[in-house]
Amino acid sequence: MGYQWNAKDYSKNASAQFKWAMELLDTITLTGNEAILDVGCGDGKITHVISEAVPEGRVVGMDSSEDMIGLAQDTYADNEPQLSFYHGDASNLPHEYEFDLVFSNACLHWVQDHRPVLAGIARALKPGGHALLQMGGKGNVQTVRTAVYETFARDPWQPYFADYVSSHFFHGDEEYGGWLEEAGLTPSRLSLIPKDMVHTPDEFEGWFRTTWLPYIQRVPEEQREAFIKDCMDVYQKNNALDDAGKYHTPMVRLELYAQKS
Repeated sequence: MGYQWNAKDYSKNASAQFKWAMELLDTITLTGNEAILDVGCGDGKITHVISEAVPEGRVVGMDSSEDMIGLAQDTYADNEPQLSFYHGDASNLPHEYEFDLVFSNACLHWVQDHRPVLAGIARALKPGGHALLQMGGKGNVQTVRTAVYETFARDPWQPYFADYVSSHFFHGDEEYGGWLEEAGLTPSRLSLIPKDMVHTPDEFEGWFRTTWLPYIQRVPEEQREAFIKDCMDVYQKNNALDDAGKYHTPMVRLELYAQKS
C-alpha cells in the first residue's frame, strides 16, 4: 500500500466508506470498555466514532499512510485520552493478546497476501475476541476497472502501464473462509454483499482522484489531471447518469465477523 495519499482530499471524498463503516458497526453491540484496534484507519473519522462508543476502553488506529496518521492524530487524538494512532503495516501487526475487537473497513483489498494480516489479527486478539472486517470483494468496481483499462490501453498512457499488475485484491468468501481457518478465526458471518455507490459526476471524480492511486500515480505528475479526465470521459461514455444526474457504481463488499478460536 505504498502510495502517496492526500489525507485531506481523501477525507472530503470518502462519504461512502464512512457510511459503510457505520453500517458495519451497527451489526455489533459494544459494552463501552473494550480495547479495539482499527486496521487501516485512514483519516481517523471512524476510529473517533468507535472511541466515543467505548469511553471506558481504549482504541488504537493504524494505517500505512503517514499523512493519514498525521491528520488523524491532529484532528482527534489530542482531545481523547483513550484514542491513539500509529503508522504501521497491516501485514506485520505488532500486538499480542491486546484487543477485544479488531475492526477494518475499506482497507484490506489493498493488501496482496491476506494470510499474514489475518494471522496478525488473530495474534492481536484476546482469547474469544472478534474480528469485524469489510473490504472490496470479488467483482468489486468492475465498471470503473473496465473504464480505466480501456483508458490506459490508449496513447499516450499505454507506455506507463506496459508492465502493470493489479494492485486491488478482491477475494471471494469461499477462499477467505480457508484463510480464516488457518489463522484460527471462526466466522459466524462471511459473505459477499452488493452495494450501490452513488455520486454526482464531480463527486465521482473526487472519489476516483483520491482512491485510485495505483493507476494515477503511474503517470507523471504533470500529466495526471489529463489522465483522470480521460478516465472520466470513458466512464461517462460507458455508464449513464440517472434522472437525478448521478452515477450508480456497482460495488461488492466482502464482510465477516469471526471469533478467535
